[in-house]
Amino acid sequence: MEPTPLARNRDFQLLWIGGLLASLGSQLASIALPLLVLRETGSAASAGAIGTVSVGALLLTMLPGGVLADRIERRRLMRICDVFSLLAVSALVVAVLRGHTPLALVLLVAAAGALISSVYGPAAGGLVRAVVPTGQAREASSRMQARGAAARLIGPIGGGALFAWHPVLPFLAEGVGLLLSTVCVTLMRTRSRPAANRGSVFSRAELTAGLAFIWHQPYLRTLLLIFGLGMNFAFSALMFTTLAVASDGGRSGIGGGTVVSCTAVGALAGALLAPRLDARARDGSLVALACWACALTAGVLVLTRSPLLIGLLCAVCMCLSTVASIGFVSGMMVAAPRDRIGRVQSAAGFLSTLIQPFGPLAGGTLLGALGGTRTFALLALAIALCAAVVTWAPPVRRGPALSPVV
Repeated sequence: MEPTPLARNRDFQLLWIGGLLASLGSQLASIALPLLVLRETGSAASAGAIGTVSVGALLLTMLPGGVLADRIERRRLMRICDVFSLLAVSALVVAVLRGHTPLALVLLVAAAGALISSVYGPAAGGLVRAVVPTGQAREASSRMQARGAAARLIGPIGGGALFAWHPVLPFLAEGVGLLLSTVCVTLMRTRSRPAANRGSVFSRAELTAGLAFIWHQPYLRTLLLIFGLGMNFAFSALMFTTLAVASDGGRSGIGGGTVVSCTAVGALAGALLAPRLDARARDGSLVALACWACALTAGVLVLTRSPLLIGLLCAVCMCLSTVASIGFVSGMMVAAPRDRIGRVQSAAGFLSTLIQPFGPLAGGTLLGALGGTRTFALLALAIALCAAVVTWAPPVRRGPALSPVV
């Protein structure tokens, strides 16, 4: 019997809509938080601390978040996350309306948002596995990625516009989104119950179970170390350098905005394209193609400074990277044992995020020391090295051999 199309899968639609509302609210606030700090303190360093605190909190809580997602019924856990997020946003709304928002409160809200995200994401991933048949995993992953790309495309623009109207509006909108997200999750009928608890919740074995599963799969291990860790670092350095060059060192908002918009459109296009690809395109060849495209883009940027061309090249890179990421992640989530799916997702996210925040720092340092031409040349070489490893590494050429690991 043919599975129910995702468009008619009631629980998947509720999960998708609820996640969209929560993601859109989060993106509205992502631009409003630093603007609020700048408005209150006038300090760019204080505004920048928000991102540092968020990334730090996310890295610290990502692996424990995966454990919780495998220990608590996932639908219930998602509702708990939404409620706590709503409480944090409500405190911020009250402070803004009173006319004074302490920096400590903003940083606390940013840290709480990262902590909650580290639990919500793995729980949502496990619930998708329960809601969607295995044969529809790639399509479901694509729709989830498209949802996130759409929120990232619309959210910052909408958040900036609402903040200009009144500083409290982005946070009120986020609160409404979280409330509606809670309602959507509550209306779902599917349950994703964890396996019987064994051992201490946050023991070393529990925290590293996802990492252990990935490490024992040569295909997953190689792609995550090269594509997730190395390429994410190099790509974030490339994007920062590209943005700095296209904006003429910050003097051209149009140039920088063109690159950012094209990159967001590329991510959305990749998410929409991924489910239309043949099943044979799910192996490491897509990852290799994305890596070579990024290396070629960095090479071309040695020769051009046109913001439109830079934006188009970045859009292509982001499109291919998104397609490759969807194929890899959907395969990994199907292969993961059901009682370990939250920890596997958290482990993959942890590895992918571990050194990514240092990419812009590296790109900016190289740009200041060597100039644009040499920086793009070095990044092209680094990315080409990653592409060569992915293309010719024996585990990737053999493809996945995903037998369960005890």
